[in-house]
Amino acid sequence: MSFYAVIGDPVSHSKSPLIHSLFAKQTGESISYVAQKVVAKKFEEFVSEFFKDGGSGLNVTLPHKERAYKLARNCDQGAQTAEAANTLFLNSAGEICAANTDGPGLVADIKFNNGVQIRGKDLLLIGAGGAVRGALVSLIEEKPSSITVVNRTLSRANALKTKFNKMPRIKTSTYDDLGDDYDLIINGTSLGLTHEVPPLKAINVRQGAFCYDMFYADRQTAFVNWAKTNGAETAIDGLGMLVEQAAESFLLWRGIRPETRTVIEELKSA
Repeated sequence: MSFYAVIGDPVSHSKSPLIHSLFAKQTGESISYVAQKVVAKKFEEFVSEFFKDGGSGLNVTLPHKERAYKLARNCDQGAQTAEAANTLFLNSAGEICAANTDGPGLVADIKFNNGVQIRGKDLLLIGAGGAVRGALVSLIEEKPSSITVVNRTLSRANALKTKFNKMPRIKTSTYDDLGDDYDLIINGTSLGLTHEVPPLKAINVRQGAFCYDMFYADRQTAFVNWAKTNGAETAIDGLGMLVEQAAESFLLWRGIRPETRTVIEELKSA
């Protein structure tokens, strides 16, 4: 049996153990997968000991994604560009490798599970941290009409813009200066963990807009509730993204990509 875990702080809310147990049952793979709280100062030590003790792979969540990237010897393009990783594993030489499956997971959920096209849309990304960085490459590849990054601190948004300067032009804004409206609004902040909402205005929500919270909760997230009451046609949380990015991790670890729709529906019904 192969051993896997998701590590973060907090992590007790994580549905990843259930998701991967469903993947294992579906594919016939023999794995054990647990959630483990790891504080920041113990991150590198934990990862090192996990793999020394025979662990096969880790998923990494807040606040460790940037540390995961820095720790790895080899990184895929998504992790390199984002400078953040959510998946760790060993290569044949025993080196720690990192991948970022958040972007592909987000795009898959928006396009294939919800039938929403990103191409040609005016896109607003809320936040300039690791979650947004991890998703930005995949979103850019979908060729939206425009991309705006809004953040409390404009310098962080501008730093993100500079980092992606070889890609199509990205606009930046503070919340106070954000006066346009958007077709697709994606919340990449962690405010939902404390039941807060980014200080957007109703005028930022274009008629027929699709709003997406990259985080999820057992109840409707504060951002999803705000979006529904401020003109969004559809607003959902990131449960589907969680399943899709997990499927990408499972593929890296096991060489097989599980079917996701039935898992998403099972989690929703639960």
